[in-house]
Formats: sequence, structure tokens, C-alpha cells
Amino acid sequence: MELDFSKIKVIGFDADDTLWVNETYFRETEEEFAKLLDHYETPNKIDQELFRMEMRNLDIYGYGIKGFVLSMIESALELSNQKVSQATIAKILDLGKKMISHPVELIDGVPEVLEQLKDNYRLIVLTKGDLLDQERKLERSGLSAYFHHVEVLSDKKEVNYQHLLEHLEIPIDEFLMIGNSLKSDVLPILNLGGMAVHVPFHTTWAHEEVPVEEQTNDHLTLSRITDIVKYLN
Repeated sequence: MELDFSKIKVIGFDADDTLWVNETYFRETEEEFAKLLDHYETPNKIDQELFRMEMRNLDIYGYGIKGFVLSMIESALELSNQKVSQATIAKILDLGKKMISHPVELIDGVPEVLEQLKDNYRLIVLTKGDLLDQERKLERSGLSAYFHHVEVLSDKKEVNYQHLLEHLEIPIDEFLMIGNSLKSDVLPILNLGGMAVHVPFHTTWAHEEVPVEEQTNDHLTLSRITDIVKYLN
């Protein structure tokens, strides 16, 4: 669809699966977790129970690897009827540490896009997750110098965006959000009267999926983040 970006002065970028790869490592860890517990349940059942536990704990632990690890441990205890071994718990903790220490893998074209936009726009990062982990990933990414501001939110609902944009004194009609999640990066901004660009990642966490009936065409969808440059410069 045709959108007028002429008023845009500030561009917000999601981080996970927009600037760098993230969900892929969660999926790989889920597979390793299922192998650790394969003598208690089927992989499909383990996956379902882990997701249920994550949703149950989301308001307590929030988003990110640490909450994910705690949910894996709780799931292991429930699935094993409290019989899971200390050795298996230790392996689950090791899975989490492996995720945290994993090298940052940038999405193709991200540095080039930021380089082309940095002189004409104020660039900021708006992401959710564990503060320490996100700060660590941004540092390892080598992208820090491109951004005027970095905000790690507890969630990315309309109220979170509204409060942040007011705090940063950014008018909604001058703001553009770019991200891989319709639920977290696109719909909340559209509901506030702003503009958003959806750049889907090949893997989407079930919690971020949006039913077809709730989807909209009031935004730009791109197959690659590099395509945004021709719309903005």
C-alpha cells in the first residue's frame, strides 16, 4: 500500500528478529529440552507444556531468556512429577547460559540500512525482554553508535508506547516503528494513530501470532529490511 513517510523524523526499531536473530535459538533450545525429558513425555506434549508454563509465568518473569529457563525448570518438575534429576536441572541451566553467551547474528542488511538512515532520522531501539541480556546483545552487535536512545520495555502494548513517546517528546505523526511482530511492533502503533513497517522473520513465537481476523493492511510489509531505504530516503 502507498504510505506517506514525509513527516517521519524518528524511527523505532525492534531488536530481536528485526536487528538480530533470536527466535531461532529459542526453538533450538526447546528441541534440546525435549530430548532431556523424552523418557517422561512426547516432544509435542513437552513443547505444549513448556509454552503453557511460559504463558502462566509471563506476568511474573516477563520476557527473555531468564524467564524461559525458569519455565523450563518448572515444566521439567511437573512433567516428571518432581522426579527430574539434579543433573538434568543442571543441563537446563547450561542451555540457558549457552543462549545468553551465543554470538549475536545480525539480520542481513541491518548495518547498511542504519548507515543510510542515521543522518536523516533519529534512530531508537524499542524492544522487550531482559534488560541485561538486551544491553549485552546491543553491545555485541556493534550497532550501538547508530541509536540515539535504547529502551527495554516490560511489554509492547499501546500504553507502553504512548508513555515512552510522551517521555521522549516524540509526536506520533513523526514516528515510524519497524519490527517483525504484528502484535508487538505494528498493531499498537497503528492503534495510536502512527505508522509501522512489518518485516516478518521466518520463525514467529506462538505468543506473537495474530489471528487473521485481527490483521490489517494499514501498514507496509517488506520481505527484507533493506527495502525500507527506498521508501524513506
